[in-house]
Amino acid sequence: MNQRPRWPGWRREAGHGGIVPRGWRLAWYEPRRRVGVYYPPLLHWMARAWRELAHRARLALRAPSLERAEFFEMQAAQRQRQLLAEEYARGYLVGWRECFEVCLEAVEQEFPNDDALWRIGGIAGDAKNPPRKN
Repeated sequence: MNQRPRWPGWRREAGHGGIVPRGWRLAWYEPRRRVGVYYPPLLHWMARAWRELAHRARLALRAPSLERAEFFEMQAAQRQRQLLAEEYARGYLVGWRECFEVCLEAVEQEFPNDDALWRIGGIAGDAKNPPRKN
């Protein structure tokens, strides 16, 4: 079936490589159909303005309410705080392990003999086992 265009003399659609009448301007491009919509100069500006206004009106009507936006903002802030806390905890544990290993190396260097290691328990004040007597 042949379909008549809605705007027989005021609108032209041209695909890639299509012929556009001289002086007509691209009002918008429809990517799904791969077609450019062209109008004469004055209608071109009116069509672009109308399409832009309609687009902004749709965005404004579909935008989330202020409460929803605040809720998402609070969630994002909480998520950021949680990530920072996890990063801090990870760094704290890594630093503690490094410190413990350095202290352990210092203690091992202090007591080079294996038989003298039992005295480490006597150094700690809260040791449960009393030091051995020879």
